[in-house]
Amino acid sequence: MKYTCLNPIASVGLDQFTEGYEKTEKMEDADAVLVRSAAMHDLELPDGLYAVARAGAGVNNIPLDKCAEKGIVVFNTPGANANGVKELVIAGMLLASRDIIGGVEWAKSEAGSEDIAKKAEKEKKKFAGCELMGKKLGIIGLGSIGIQVANVAECLGMDVYGYDPYISVDAAWKLSKGVKHIKDVDDIYRTCDYITIHVPLLDSTRKMINQDAIDLMKENVVILNFARDMLVDEEAVVKALKEGKVKKYVCDFPNTTTAGVENAIIIPHLGASTAESEDNCAKMAVQELMEYLEKGNIINSVNYPNCSLGECTHANRIAINHRNVKNMLGQFTDIFATSDINIANMVNKSKGDYAYSLFDLDSVASEEVLDKIRAVEGVLRVRVIK
Repeated sequence: MKYTCLNPIASVGLDQFTEGYEKTEKMEDADAVLVRSAAMHDLELPDGLYAVARAGAGVNNIPLDKCAEKGIVVFNTPGANANGVKELVIAGMLLASRDIIGGVEWAKSEAGSEDIAKKAEKEKKKFAGCELMGKKLGIIGLGSIGIQVANVAECLGMDVYGYDPYISVDAAWKLSKGVKHIKDVDDIYRTCDYITIHVPLLDSTRKMINQDAIDLMKENVVILNFARDMLVDEEAVVKALKEGKVKKYVCDFPNTTTAGVENAIIIPHLGASTAESEDNCAKMAVQELMEYLEKGNIINSVNYPNCSLGECTHANRIAINHRNVKNMLGQFTDIFATSDINIANMVNKSKGDYAYSLFDLDSVASEEVLDKIRAVEGVLRVRVIK
């Protein structure tokens, strides 16, 4: 198997590839692609490409539907950078609570002043703030990052409220028992002193924090956005900052709307910019690719369903990427049956317009059998795993 990297990928991740893998600089020769921020929308996707792994969470730079239609599975690495983002969110709350930045800039301006220590005692009251302990924090989205923020904030003595109508069972187990589960996001807006958002950018979440939401919020609320800039109507936030309704807006996505605005703390997208996060993302991305290429199992895909049969202990494993339409599974099983091939194990999962099937067979499927499967309308790719 050959892989190529469209961005620099941490060597600790690439070192996990075994002897059966070879790096190539030519995308047209690659079975798999590793990418971080490189734009892929205008790239020609070679017919031999099986998978794309994004070493990070966001996949806006990857043409998901175009890949799905060619039977290319796209992976991301949710949670691999969660700790780095969590720490920056906590730092953002501290920066918004205490005028640390203002104090540091004052100290710089007094460089060389012999009586700086004396001046500091007089000037420090200008930079006084408040403590986080006892304040109410509202977290919108309890995924990998939201959960970690919630648990740390509770340890800091904050009163934590969490909103996520789609929280998974696994996520719920990881959440501290002290976090209050809120069923209506408006209750977050009405009651919390600090509000941080950690949801994916979808049509339903675009500009989720808007003028109507701000109108419900308390005076001097702090809004934090370390997820996606378009989750917040930033023109409405700037207006609220100038009017004094919002005390601080802390955001990890610089743009011309917020940069330089008073009381907006704009960070240059540092959320996952730690050596540990980059290493974790690289390791997870490589593990996902190897699991898919070698066993056909899908973990953390964004355009195909997660699907696994574990280790293959039978004569043959066939993987089929196809459209999510009626009677696909029936057609596949009929082909195996008329070819006198017994199905030892199988699984079929769907996600939106696309689906994925794995079959473990007691005997090896011939090329004639595979060609019959490829001829089924709606089949996008057929791959022999073993």
